[in-house]
Amino acid sequence: MTPRVREILSWYGADNPGTLTNLARLLNHGRLRGTGKLVILPVDQGFEHGPARSFAKNPDAYDPAYHFELAIESGCNGYAAPLGALEACARDFAGEIPLILKINNSDTLFTSKSPISALTSSVDDALRLGCVGIGFTIYPGSPQRKYMYEEIAQAARRAKEAGLVVVIWSYPRGEQLSKEGETAIDVVAYAAHLAAQLGAHIIKVKPPTAHIEQEAARKVYESQKVRIETLADRVRHVVQAGFQGKRIIIFSGGEAKATDEILSEVTEIARGGGFGSIMGRNAFQRPKDEAVALLKRVQDIFAGRSLDERN
Repeated sequence: MTPRVREILSWYGADNPGTLTNLARLLNHGRLRGTGKLVILPVDQGFEHGPARSFAKNPDAYDPAYHFELAIESGCNGYAAPLGALEACARDFAGEIPLILKINNSDTLFTSKSPISALTSSVDDALRLGCVGIGFTIYPGSPQRKYMYEEIAQAARRAKEAGLVVVIWSYPRGEQLSKEGETAIDVVAYAAHLAAQLGAHIIKVKPPTAHIEQEAARKVYESQKVRIETLADRVRHVVQAGFQGKRIIIFSGGEAKATDEILSEVTEIARGGGFGSIMGRNAFQRPKDEAVALLKRVQDIFAGRSLDERN
């Protein structure tokens, strides 16, 4: 137990020892153990986008075991996936990597301007599979947000009673938001704050752009001179929106990108005080050796390791 991890645990004073233990398991696992930083491998894309779109670039990734192995070999803090993928291999890799069960999911066979994910598993499933926590997606801005907020309120209460960590994917989306607005700085910061208010221990958001979506927010950003020029500035503001940095906020890898672009973005997230990355397709769509090397470079950036230390 390091002083930094102990400090982070102190932010969650309402939680029971079981939840704090599972949060510590995540923070004390992998190459970033003890630093207070996290790199998590999430693989819900097969459910969310379809198997070919997700795995055809690297056919080994059709096998759920591939993702367990990738998370373990690269030294990630944890691995997150829907029920089926975890059930397929949780016994074979029991105790080797902290698991997060994604308990709601959506697919692309039907699209709507009112997005909402379906409950696809439960807290009981997470306990049965030995997970440290549950993951849940909300879409702030969706006309269906009432039902999502109510569902996560119930699931989070049950998870915390059972000693599990709550991870919220907070992705603004809806008919009153422009496409550009989904990653606008004011909207992403709001999404992070909403997840914190809904009781998340760990919050996943997309890296924000300098666009400001809401005119009422624009007036405040300009009058208060909130710095949003660089990605590091914007990350700093999003972390501030998470209870002045007292909630763990990690940033998604997003669409597939070139390695240099990924590392540049991660460097800015680290400079802005982001707690880490949750990187899926940018890792598992590469051959394993390349994916392991990439994830280790991302971890090194968050750890502030020099090139000599990496070698």
